[in-house]
Amino acid sequence: MVDLVYPQLSYKIVGILYKVFKNLGPGLQEHYYQKAIKLAFEREGIPFLEQVRVELEMYGKSVGRYYIDFVIDHKIVVEIKSRSNFYRSDIYQVLGYLKKSGIQLGLLARFGRDGVAVKRILKGK
Repeated sequence: MVDLVYPQLSYKIVGILYKVFKNLGPGLQEHYYQKAIKLAFEREGIPFLEQVRVELEMYGKSVGRYYIDFVIDHKIVVEIKSRSNFYRSDIYQVLGYLKKSGIQLGLLARFGRDGVAVKRILKGK
């Protein structure tokens, strides 16, 4: 039997994502969900960083950067999408964030017309 990684914190985060969807509904652009999630994290006292900048480097030179939507308590990456389906590229994106950040758990949240869905993604060894 495998133990869940950060079960209490991830459960709380998923609850917040559902509350946000319940309040805002479907069909909005991603940045509206992101603002609402930020307010909910603040209200619930969950420590987080937003739009965490990560540099991509090769041979000591920058080749670009990306931004992680949320890093929760230095333990969980949260990436949000506003669309009806998960795509393989979304999962690879979160796996890349986990690898680069050293964080073990990612939550990929999709806000679609039928509700919010969340995938737990673990960093491989």
